[in-house]
Amino acid sequence: MIRRRTLGLTGAALLAAPRLGHGQRARPLRFVPFADIPALDPLASPSTLTRDVALMVYDQLFALDSALRPQPQMLESVSTAPDGLAWTLRLREGLKFHDDAPVLAKDCVASLRRWGAIDGFGQALMAATEDLSAPDDRTILFRLKRPFPRLPDALARVTGFVAVMMPERHATLPRGQAVREPIGSGPFRYLPGESMAGSRHMFERFAGYVPRPAGMPSFVAGPKRVSVERVEWQIIPDPSTVQNALAAGEIDWWNQVSPDSVAPLKRNRAMVVEPCESTGYIGFLVLNHLHAPFNNPGVRRALLGAVDQRDFCIAVMGEDPALWRTGLGFFCPDTPLANTAGMAALNGPRSTEGVKRALADAGYKGEKVVVITAADVGFVRAMGHVTADLFRKCGMTVDLQEMDLGTMLGRRMRNTPPGEGGWSAYPIGSVGMLALDPAVNPYLRGHKGPFSFTDAPKIEALRGQWFDAPDLAGQQAAARSLQEQAFQDLPYAPIGQFLVQTAYTRNMRRGVKEMSVFWDLERT
Repeated sequence: MIRRRTLGLTGAALLAAPRLGHGQRARPLRFVPFADIPALDPLASPSTLTRDVALMVYDQLFALDSALRPQPQMLESVSTAPDGLAWTLRLREGLKFHDDAPVLAKDCVASLRRWGAIDGFGQALMAATEDLSAPDDRTILFRLKRPFPRLPDALARVTGFVAVMMPERHATLPRGQAVREPIGSGPFRYLPGESMAGSRHMFERFAGYVPRPAGMPSFVAGPKRVSVERVEWQIIPDPSTVQNALAAGEIDWWNQVSPDSVAPLKRNRAMVVEPCESTGYIGFLVLNHLHAPFNNPGVRRALLGAVDQRDFCIAVMGEDPALWRTGLGFFCPDTPLANTAGMAALNGPRSTEGVKRALADAGYKGEKVVVITAADVGFVRAMGHVTADLFRKCGMTVDLQEMDLGTMLGRRMRNTPPGEGGWSAYPIGSVGMLALDPAVNPYLRGHKGPFSFTDAPKIEALRGQWFDAPDLAGQQAAARSLQEQAFQDLPYAPIGQFLVQTAYTRNMRRGVKEMSVFWDLERT
């Protein structure tokens, strides 16, 4: 999803950076992400990069299989009371952290409490929980106020904030203090002494990892068997440099191929080019409801009449329509909750002149709109420029502010007015699985949250109805009502689906094709 830009750097200059401590070890598998990791703490950022690191370093109590069903992962057994008000989770024997300390139930309880205070799905689970305890070293006990049948789904999620298990001393850090050197019980150890922010991040296979004893790998569930000793994440901002390094065999895997590089890499018989995620990536244009001008619902609804998903898709992925899709609402296409309710608001004729009149009628008075975007992440920067241009064409006063991704992610959490260090709007992209349902989508909310400042109580009420729905038919009905209301309140505007490609050398076999995982992977 990185658009081409020239930095005047060569592959040799970037790839010749000194490697600490390699000695005579085998060459690591070299992987290039689309940007540097914004945070190593899995609860400090919802970025997919942070998520991918979390799934290397940590493990989960439940994990999603390829059918997106939660399966026991760190657990030996799961039992529920007949009334659904108690869940007993039993840890597998022999689990240990990277510092060789055993994984205890008290570590898991502390991890769940930390996660449940931050994640939206976790907050719903904790609101239904009367007590969470560790009766012994291997037993985790949920006592609930009311049944919560989706408890395994909450603990198995792989979008946003992931419920990973960490040592109690890390899980009980003061609120706002991040874990700086992650220690988990997952298949890889992070090597802080060999890593350098902005340049590289080093991981090695954890010899003490205990995979599930039976079954086959399925998405992030099942036995995570590792055959590569070391993995090196190289941070290379320039797409042409990455393309050349991949073709020369200096790197093994580019997780998000620049659209300009897709065709030449596909012509190279030594390369495999395929979709990065089966659900693609979804674009979200998030609007701040707390401050003018988007505290006015009429202004938000008027603006939607000028949003053309095609403009965003072409800016991000180029002219080839095989690499993007338009016509999506608030749920990921081709998933159970996707529907057409309210879509006339996006699919009708687009008219910036009509929007100018509608904005004036709604009471827009020329207030400045501060759009924030990440200059160091090509697809975010492209969406930011399309957003600013769209607002200007509609007659709005726009201040486009570019910054690095980490600064942008921190900036969006400020609720100060736009002219005092806050923001009015920002575009962001994430995996399509983030838009699977209301439980996992942090932007489809009606209250002030960590990623969006929304004032839409009807959305929150409908989200609650979705949670309470007894079956899929009830969930689909609630999703249709929720989408209709979302087009009225507009917590964000859906701005397209991007079918991002990944590329790697043919001497690498990937079993699990979703996301960037480094187990069930071999290199010859």
